[in-house]
Amino acid sequence: MANYEIALDVVFHALADPTRRAVIQRLGKGPATVSELAEPFDMALPSFMKHVRVLESTGLIQSRKIGRIRTCTLERRKLAAAERWFEEQRAIWAMRYDNLDNLLEKLQGEGYES
Repeated sequence: MANYEIALDVVFHALADPTRRAVIQRLGKGPATVSELAEPFDMALPSFMKHVRVLESTGLIQSRKIGRIRTCTLERRKLAAAERWFEEQRAIWAMRYDNLDNLLEKLQGEGYES
């Protein structure tokens, strides 16, 4: 459980930044070079590389350098921790809404009207 929470903290920290989320979103379409990933952002390449390093350190992306070109790919299984957390939260809220619906039906059946 502690490892799951640590992994989740690291993933959410990395995804807290809009630049890094945009990189993840772009890599969801397929691998891209660092230059391609950096193009939409108004920042120097060294600053952009800090975002790439954060994403690499969390394991959300991997990069491979061939010659002078570094290509990044998305590591989808690292996003699984965040996806699993959202699924758990969604199930909890669905159960709460079901309970509320049942309570409202019961109250209406007992003659309580607002």
